[in-house]
Amino acid sequence: MTSAQPARFRVGSGAAPRGYVLIIGLLFLLILSLLSVTMFRGFGLQEKIAGNTREKQRAFEAAQGALQYGEWWLGQGNGSAGAACNTVIDANDPANLQVCANALADPANLPWTPARADYLPPSMRLATAGSPGGLNGTDINYARAPSLYIHYLGLSPDGLSMLFRVTGAGYGGSDGTAAVVQSTYQLGAGTKDLGKE
Repeated sequence: MTSAQPARFRVGSGAAPRGYVLIIGLLFLLILSLLSVTMFRGFGLQEKIAGNTREKQRAFEAAQGALQYGEWWLGQGNGSAGAACNTVIDANDPANLQVCANALADPANLPWTPARADYLPPSMRLATAGSPGGLNGTDINYARAPSLYIHYLGLSPDGLSMLFRVTGAGYGGSDGTAAVVQSTYQLGAGTKDLGKE
């Protein structure tokens, strides 16, 4: 009987450490699970940030394209003091563009009403009911056509050039992603009298 008692003692002493190993293993598993959930949430947030950055860049590029189109049009000799603008026009035909005597009330309030010129470059696709905005397969669809507005500011301080404010607005894949850019464009004569003989 003496040999049986040490056997019970060995079994009892071996069971206690195995229980602690199980508890410690479960704690490690819990910590690793929490870390993985946190990492997956972080990756999801980074994807949203990257998507928003892409949409912001698309809107900016669309606005910049409209602004450059307006500057190109002015450079073709179309500068004038303009007239009051109060309609939405199709700027894809350069003959439709006009210089406005009245300034935009709030360039950041889009879409501009009652006056603007919508310009849709040939390679740009707009969202439709069957083809929503944003990335759709291999096509990138924009929520709206870019807009531009050309406002006559007056003569330059030296009186030799006309000054214009060209404003362009562009959209990303939704109406909530938009950008507005402005430039001051100087249009003058090709020669300047410096007053020397």
